[in-house]
Amino acid sequence: MNVILIVLLLLPLVGAAVTLVPGLFGADPAVAGRRALRFGAAVTGAALLASVVLAVGFDRGHSARMQATTDLSWIPALGVRFHLGVDGISLPLLLLTTLLTFLCAVYSLRRLPDGPGTPSPRAYTGLLLLLETGMLSTFAVLDLLLFFLAFEVVLIPMYFLIARWGGENRGPAAARFILYTLLGSAIMLLGFLLLGLHAGTFDMTALAHRHGRGLSHTTQILVILSIGLGLAVKAPMWPFHSWLPDAHTAAPTTGSVLLAGVLLKMGTYGFVRVLLPSAPGGMATLAPYLAAFAVVGILYGSLACLALVRPGAKGDLKRLIAYSSVGHMGFVLLGIATLTPTGVNGALFANIAHGLITGLLFFLVGALKDRYGSVDLDRLTASAGGTGAALYGRAPRLGGLLAFAAVASLGLPGLAGFWGELLAMFGSFHPAAGLSRSAYLVFMALAGLGTLLTAGYLLGVVRRVCMGDPAAPAEPSAEPRPSSAGPAPLPSSGLLDVQAHEAAAWTPLVVLTLVAGLWPAVLLGLSNPAVKALLGGS
Repeated sequence: MNVILIVLLLLPLVGAAVTLVPGLFGADPAVAGRRALRFGAAVTGAALLASVVLAVGFDRGHSARMQATTDLSWIPALGVRFHLGVDGISLPLLLLTTLLTFLCAVYSLRRLPDGPGTPSPRAYTGLLLLLETGMLSTFAVLDLLLFFLAFEVVLIPMYFLIARWGGENRGPAAARFILYTLLGSAIMLLGFLLLGLHAGTFDMTALAHRHGRGLSHTTQILVILSIGLGLAVKAPMWPFHSWLPDAHTAAPTTGSVLLAGVLLKMGTYGFVRVLLPSAPGGMATLAPYLAAFAVVGILYGSLACLALVRPGAKGDLKRLIAYSSVGHMGFVLLGIATLTPTGVNGALFANIAHGLITGLLFFLVGALKDRYGSVDLDRLTASAGGTGAALYGRAPRLGGLLAFAAVASLGLPGLAGFWGELLAMFGSFHPAAGLSRSAYLVFMALAGLGTLLTAGYLLGVVRRVCMGDPAAPAEPSAEPRPSSAGPAPLPSSGLLDVQAHEAAAWTPLVVLTLVAGLWPAVLLGLSNPAVKALLGGS
């Protein structure tokens, strides 16, 4: 099985290198672009197949044990090893990464942004494959310095995906994304060096086995603060989230899907994989502060979305979903901060659920933008004479999918979004020994309020986008409208419903959202033994 994991990491890396070969896809730029996109879909499909083979061969009865391992000396002078492995925590994230990347590649076959000044599809394919390499490596490596390298590899391709294929204000958004994450990563590297040098090893499995032995409490606090800051930026935890709305708003559809679906998970995964087992004393001291920041993020994200969804706010749907991610990832951080198996399992479940549901939401919003030319809620509402965008009447399958994704995101029982948030709040009801139960009960109550606010803004989105009169005049007036008259309506005559390539990219996310909601044991059965082992057998 270790060969399968190595093949999984090599496939997109070799594929990215192949795109650099001049003339390989033909001399005609148009033909070469189409061939490059098909090549990207084939490579990401092969990576998805390899991850499925890895999952089929995974021993679920021993999910706490690292499997498909490779452990070779890499830099003997520093004690750094080329150490790979997968357990019940990382396996679902590997599957999520390969699935979303493949779906993005399939979607790009028909919906890649183009126009004057846009780079070639071959460059897009190479960056997408390099991005997949970094994302997969982050969840597969078991050495701190290798983890840091994989963590950083994703920055450059995502920067160019935003800066070169993005929309309005893409340059400043891409610059803010990379500056924030690089600053956090620099501080995180100092924490890795502090942890590795004081512990005498950079091996993550050895650090987890020691469970903080040999590290003073002060060292553990410094490790948590430095590494946690870098992870918090990527998570994104309030107040280090401000790069996210701009990045999502400017990014192309596939960039938004991968940014929300995978890149945010790299931060929360680092909390679970590195900090919880390696510095448990420091985590116990700082966990209430982490929980407090998480709850503020839940409420802040929900209130920001409520402000964006009200009429007259000119709320951009992509920006709204970005702020909703701040709230949803707050539940992940709250679950981690409980330091209990229940809470951490809820956090890991919410990670996967958020990747599936928010990935679907960004695909749908991208489809709306393709059809209307804008995802400004006021302009969408104006497109049906002020009554709503009327997707139920104009494109019923698209409207139904948007409503499905919205109710999944608000945590409707029976769908994937329900279980992670519920378990995070359960963990807050009975936090780990030594944590203030009264404080965590307050956190739980505030998180519960956040779920109500989430329902409020998501149902508001459904009302404004899906409902309305499809027979209302939709064509903009030939005369310019004064600013006081409100936004000009968007043309929507002949609105296309879900197309074949869109159905191919979205159907797996819908199915998996249902499966995870109705059969949560498929994920919890994998993660629970591994979580208990990381928490010291608690």
